Amino acid sequence: MAWIQVGNHLVGEGQPCYIIAEIGINHNGDIDIAKKLIDLAHFAGCSAVKFQKRTVDVVYTPEELAAPRESPFGAQNGDLKYGLEFELEEYQEIDRYCREKNIAWFVSCWDEGAVDFIDQFQIPCYKIASASLSDDNLLLHTKAKGKPILLSTGMSTLEQVDHAVEILGKENLVLLHTTSTYPAYYDELNLSVIPALKQRYGLPVGYSGHETGIVTSVGVIALGACVVERHITLDRAMWGSDQAASLGPGGVLKMVDGIRLLEKSLGDGVKRVVEREKPIIKKLRRKG
Repeated sequence: MAWIQVGNHLVGEGQPCYIIAEIGINHNGDIDIAKKLIDLAHFAGCSAVKFQKRTVDVVYTPEELAAPRESPFGAQNGDLKYGLEFELEEYQEIDRYCREKNIAWFVSCWDEGAVDFIDQFQIPCYKIASASLSDDNLLLHTKAKGKPILLSTGMSTLEQVDHAVEILGKENLVLLHTTSTYPAYYDELNLSVIPALKQRYGLPVGYSGHETGIVTSVGVIALGACVVERHITLDRAMWGSDQAASLGPGGVLKMVDGIRLLEKSLGDGVKRVVEREKPIIKKLRRKG
């Protein structure tokens, strides 16, 4: 399939890159920070913002939640996990605010209950994180909602991706090449996988990046990526596990501008003499 419909956007071959600003948990449990990040994504010209949703006591065991972990929310890991989790009131405000700003929003759901919770909102698609690629029940539960799915393929073998694609089917599916290290080193990115995935599956393929810079997240457009997703933050020095692998305001603006400039520069692949070259021919060429 050359492209799929995601909300008001066509995503795929020949379409403008669908740029996702991954807010994730970088809001630190504060709806005002979340809204500032939405403002940043909107101002930069991103296509959508994305959050993460977990049913904490389903995703984590009691032992994991009770483990010691110092954070602004308390001394245990559970304090952190619950502190970072938005609930109905916050998501209602996110929905209202994104509609006001005219920017799409959606979510990576980490369990079936989270999928059902988010299903009450009119989101354009679902994202399945790399960590969930091998969770057959979650894949089937998400597929049953009947919306486009973006599937990240980090920390997965081709055989595991084959299996996930078989479960989800190729209708309304986009694959995202990902390296699940935070931040990712450049020699880990293996961006040549992007055209390889396109050839293997015949699906739209994008890129979810966790590197610290922007050059590679722009350059993937030349490899055929139709989606680019990057974590964003107000300040990379803020508290939080994902801030260091995120783009600050200047980086977000540069990345979006770079993607749009590269798209314009790629052209249609047909070799021709452009109009502004013709007087140069007369000036510089001795023959022909």
